[in-house]
Amino acid sequence: MSAIQESALYDELVDVLAENVDANRMLAFRLSDEKQTRLDALLEKNRQDSLTKEETVELDTFEHFEHVVRLLKARIVLKQGE
Repeated sequence: MSAIQESALYDELVDVLAENVDANRMLAFRLSDEKQTRLDALLEKNRQDSLTKEETVELDTFEHFEHVVRLLKARIVLKQGE
């Protein structure tokens, strides 16, 4: 799937979520300590160029998730400014 198609899919999801989410709760959202620790470990291994294939997939999953969360937070902030 190309980046353009993926972005368009995320936009549809983000639009729906932004309409129905508790804005303050979403804007305050952070990964759990456990998941943040895992992400930090993966990022460090990536800097050292020592990720396994499975870890690369895991890091990609974190990156996709973060992208959606950022889009959602941005959409909420824009909506609050209307």
